[in-house]
Amino acid sequence: MDFNLDETQQDLKKLAAEVLAREGDDERFRQAGLMSVCVPEEAGGAGLGPVEMAVVLREVGARAAPVPALATLVSTLTLARYGTPDQQRLECALALREPGRGLAEPPLTAARPDGDGWTLTGRKVSVLNPGAAVLVTAAEGLFLAGNVDSAPEFTSTGEPAATIVLDGTPAERVAGPEGVAEARRLFTAGVAAQASGVLAGALELTTSYIKTRRQFGRALAEFQAVTMQIADVYIAGRALDVAMWSGAWRLAEGLPAEEDLALAAYHVGEAVKALYTCQHLHGGLGLDVTYPLHRYFAQAKHLSHLLGGADAQLDLIGALV
Repeated sequence: MDFNLDETQQDLKKLAAEVLAREGDDERFRQAGLMSVCVPEEAGGAGLGPVEMAVVLREVGARAAPVPALATLVSTLTLARYGTPDQQRLECALALREPGRGLAEPPLTAARPDGDGWTLTGRKVSVLNPGAAVLVTAAEGLFLAGNVDSAPEFTSTGEPAATIVLDGTPAERVAGPEGVAEARRLFTAGVAAQASGVLAGALELTTSYIKTRRQFGRALAEFQAVTMQIADVYIAGRALDVAMWSGAWRLAEGLPAEEDLALAAYHVGEAVKALYTCQHLHGGLGLDVTYPLHRYFAQAKHLSHLLGGADAQLDLIGALV
């Protein structure tokens, strides 16, 4: 296992960082080709995989950028692995979670054959960036649906999300149950990668602050209690990094990745605790919604929610080991 980025991955990291450093919005991100890095080459993309997806999403998180990269990269990579050539050209919303159920639990949404196609019945929540096409997990497999009924949801970041209702909704089959499991794994890896970047960005911001903010004639960083707390944030970031890169690498190599991803998902929840420490070290400034730290905190909360929180991951880890 080698966590060093190869030349292509380093170039991709540099490109993402440069675009996002220039106040990169959705349109600039697309123009740079970053939304299509996982689309197959024959469908107009770069044909890259899970590690490259993680590289891009980590840079998005490191700047708490308001771009819908997570849903796009995960859905396009899933379709690259299972979809038809026409399906691989689509950009879809992701409908994985269901009310009251963990991400790792089998979906209750049902698919039924209907002539040459299928129909879907069920309800999905936390559907990111809802649009014309939605990639839906069901008990019978992975499906593409369009024109679904939806209701907007509130998210801590303000990003668009929705609850969708499927009631005999026409759909195309993409894959069987193996596609459901892979979509969940890729989504977990993507969330963990973005959360890793969020924590890294918050750590950099907080470290800079405690080096320059003075109290009682000394920089905050000179106080032992402060250095111990910032060290805890660093350790939380490194733990998330190791588990996330291990999971992404194993996905890219076609190796079992469930345990690594479950551990990474747990540390996404722990990242929220680390963000509380960053807020504490900023004092009153940490509560200012116009200060950049607020964006990092909001993203950390949002990403942890998408995976169901730390307790759900502990349950999953216990079941796996």
